[in-house]
Amino acid sequence: MGAPVPGSPMLSVREALDFLLEAARPVGQAETVPTLEANGRVLAEDQLATIDVPSADNTQMDGYAVRAEDCTSGSATLRVGQRIPAGSVGHELEPGTAARIFTGALIPPGADAVVMQEQAEAVGDSVTIHHAPRAGEWIRRQGEDIGAGSVILAAGTRLRSQELGLAASVGLASLPVRRRLRVAVFFTGDELAMPGEVPADQLKPGAIYNSNRFTLRGLLENFGCEIADFGIVPDSLEATRATLVAAARENDLIITSGGVSVGEEDHIKPAVEAEGRLSMWQIAVKPGKPLAFGEVRREHGAAYFVGLPGNPVSSFVTFLLFVRPFLLRLQGVTGQVEPRGYTVRADFDLAKGDRRNEFLRARLNAAGGLDLFPNQSSGVLTSTVWGDGLVDNPAGNRIAAGDLVRFIPFAELQH
Repeated sequence: MGAPVPGSPMLSVREALDFLLEAARPVGQAETVPTLEANGRVLAEDQLATIDVPSADNTQMDGYAVRAEDCTSGSATLRVGQRIPAGSVGHELEPGTAARIFTGALIPPGADAVVMQEQAEAVGDSVTIHHAPRAGEWIRRQGEDIGAGSVILAAGTRLRSQELGLAASVGLASLPVRRRLRVAVFFTGDELAMPGEVPADQLKPGAIYNSNRFTLRGLLENFGCEIADFGIVPDSLEATRATLVAAARENDLIITSGGVSVGEEDHIKPAVEAEGRLSMWQIAVKPGKPLAFGEVRREHGAAYFVGLPGNPVSSFVTFLLFVRPFLLRLQGVTGQVEPRGYTVRADFDLAKGDRRNEFLRARLNAAGGLDLFPNQSSGVLTSTVWGDGLVDNPAGNRIAAGDLVRFIPFAELQH
C-alpha cells in the first residue's frame, strides 16, 4: 500500500490497520527467562511436553478405588484393604476389597473405577458401595491432558498465567522468549506542564498538564515494553529532529503525542520526513484523524515511528486501535492481535453519524445494554474512565435505542 498524498481520500480504519500490520517486523533476538518471570512475554520457539499429564492413572475424587465387577449389585460391602493419599503408591487391589483413595492419588493395580465417598458408607474396616460403577468412572487416564512429545505452546504465543501453569505442568522451568520491545516516547507542545513541577495555581495562561505521558506510559507498561522517556520537547523543528535522532539510536519504535496536524507549530511531519520517511498520516477515524506512521533512520536500519494526536482521548483511542496490534506484531505474536468485538444492545440514540468511523465511549448498564457518555469530545478524558469500552460505529451510521452495535471492551484493548 502506498503512502497517501495531500488531497487524497483518508485511509479507512481497516486500510490503516492492514498497512501497519504488513509493515511490522518482529524483533529477532531471543532470551531464556525463568518460567516464573515469563508473564506477558512472547514465546520464541515451540514448547514440547517431555512427559504425559497426568503421568499415570489417578482419581478425580475422594472416595474408594474398586473393581467394577465387585460392585454390580449396587450395595456391595467390601473390606478396605489400603489407604492411598495423593503422593503415595498403593499395592495391587485384591478381589473383593476397596482402597480408600484421595483426589490425585494413583489408581492401584487391579482397580478400574472410583466411587465417590458420598456414594459409600464406611463402618470399621469395611465399606458398603451404594452404586454400581462403570469401568473408568472418576479416573483421569495417563496422558489424557497432554501427551509426551506434543506441542503444548506454539512460538508466537503471548504468555498469560494459564500458559505459565501449563509450561510448569510438564516441568519447564525456563522458556525462550523474544526480547522486550524498546519504545521511546516524547511529547510536543510548549503548552505542556508536568504535575508536581508546576502547581495548578501557577500554570501559565493556556498551559495544560501532560496527561498523555501518563496514559501512554501506562499502556506501554501493560505490554511489557522497555520505555525510554524523552519528556516534553519544545515546539521547534530543530528540537523535534534532534529528539527523533536520539530516540532512534537504541529503540525499536518511537511514539510521540501532539504535533501531527498541519499547523505551523506542528513539526512532527516535516521532522520525520527529514530524518526518515512518513508513510501515512490521515485516517478516517474519530477521534484521532491525524495519525502518522513511518521510520526514522539510524546507523543500522531504522526505528519505526508512530505519531499520535495530542488530544488525550484521541491519543488513547488511536493507541488502542492501531498501536496495540502493531506492538503485538513487533513483539512476535503470530495469532490474532486485533481486539474482539461483541454484539450488544444500544440503550441510547445517536441521531447523526459522523462521516468518519466513530469509536464512542460507552458503559454497560445493569440491563445488559450500553449507555453513551454524553460528551464525546476528544478532550474529555473522563469519558475513558467512566466507560467500559468503545462502540465501533461505521461512518454515517445512525443508532436508535434497541439497535445492536459492535462493542469493544477496554479489557480487550489494554493487555
